[in-house]
Amino acid sequence: MRTTKFVAIAAVLVLSACGTGQVGEDGSDGGQPDPDNKRLALVPGVQNEPFYISMQCGAEAEAKSLGYTVDTNAPQKFDATLQEPIVTGLGADKPAALLIAPTDDVAMTEPIRQVKDLGVTIVEVDTALQDRSLAVSTITSNNEEGGRLAAQTLAELAGDKEGSVLVLDTIAGTSTTNARAQGFLDELAKHPNLKPAGEAQFTQNEPDQAASKVTAALAATPDLIGIFATNLNTGEGAATGLRNAGRTGAVTLVGFDASPSEVDGLRAGEFQALIAQDPATIGKEGVRQAVAALKGETVERDIEAPLVAITKDNMDQNEKYFYKTSC
Repeated sequence: MRTTKFVAIAAVLVLSACGTGQVGEDGSDGGQPDPDNKRLALVPGVQNEPFYISMQCGAEAEAKSLGYTVDTNAPQKFDATLQEPIVTGLGADKPAALLIAPTDDVAMTEPIRQVKDLGVTIVEVDTALQDRSLAVSTITSNNEEGGRLAAQTLAELAGDKEGSVLVLDTIAGTSTTNARAQGFLDELAKHPNLKPAGEAQFTQNEPDQAASKVTAALAATPDLIGIFATNLNTGEGAATGLRNAGRTGAVTLVGFDASPSEVDGLRAGEFQALIAQDPATIGKEGVRQAVAALKGETVERDIEAPLVAITKDNMDQNEKYFYKTSC
């Protein structure tokens, strides 16, 4: 397997779509791709997140340069039950290719398979299915590596201090954040002065739940000295929880992603570090691989986007990794 590496950033503006029903129920494969079909569909994980806005910007710019267009639709929440009708609705006017961030690595398998059976090329961006037979290419950050980088960064910031560290994950079955949490815990085990505050806790990708988890952990874990939040929603919620408890800065908070609010929080001392991705490059590569597949050219099955640790001391030098809110 050949792997191409990039360095990562930011987010995507998405519109909610409607559409219901099953596609490809007769099991037909839809025949050969239509060379005159220049439409690509992008279905990110959720609306209005800076990460996915940046991904959309990268995808649209690359598609335009290659003579294609991108229609973007996303669910209002990171939820497979909301993403599924958007995917199945593509059968009414099928695109040449679907770029998708599956919101569940198992539950979204069948809807995506149905679209593929219509002859639509599938490319995974950001997240991926467990079933590797459907997509021609997967472009994502090295999420386990990102989790390890977060643990290394937190350990460096903690120095010789001893204590417990809370891990806030999003939703079980989300390939990216689950890998970040596991990578973090694996690396944390190499630092004997730090120990996990129990198993990773799920926030359902809701900031208010993340804030509540932090409040509970502060009460139950007197030696809590660190928190790792696996995405921007959990990070923003964790920052709120620490602020409400008057513990901002006293507990080291390492977040994942670099949304505008997280960057502001880093500058204000609410975060001590951010692990930033490059979603614009993920979107750009997603389009490149989809078009290559449509043209019968060489496609890279797996493309990784490495990450960068940003602290208050180096944030000005790493401004290019801050996520966008519009293209």
